[in-house]
Amino acid sequence: VQLQASGGGLVQAGDSLRLSCAGSGGTFTTYAVAWFRQAPGKERKLVARINRNNGGTSYADSVKGRFTIARDNAENTVYLQMNSLKPEDTAVYYCAASSRVYPSRPYEFEYWGQGTQVTVSS
Repeated sequence: VQLQASGGGLVQAGDSLRLSCAGSGGTFTTYAVAWFRQAPGKERKLVARINRNNGGTSYADSVKGRFTIARDNAENTVYLQMNSLKPEDTAVYYCAASSRVYPSRPYEFEYWGQGTQVTVSS
């Protein structure tokens, strides 16, 4: 499975962005797909996950109510809609896919896309 992440950019606090993770080379719906983010000098952390076969979603507490993860099965793409962005959301965002049921740690994801930078100015 190959993943291609896109959609990052420079925005102001309160703005919105939508990240896209396009998958190819596999049956995307059979993978759990997640977005992680990593700020300079910090660990890579799970932001949101959509379970395989559309089995639900989960979010980090810091983004609940502001971010939404969703799949477009026809397009083999997973989106992360980010609203009410804050400066602390600034990070490189990565999408990843896992064949596990409820993966949450980076090592549980077999496939990774390249990062996309999100910068939120105050």
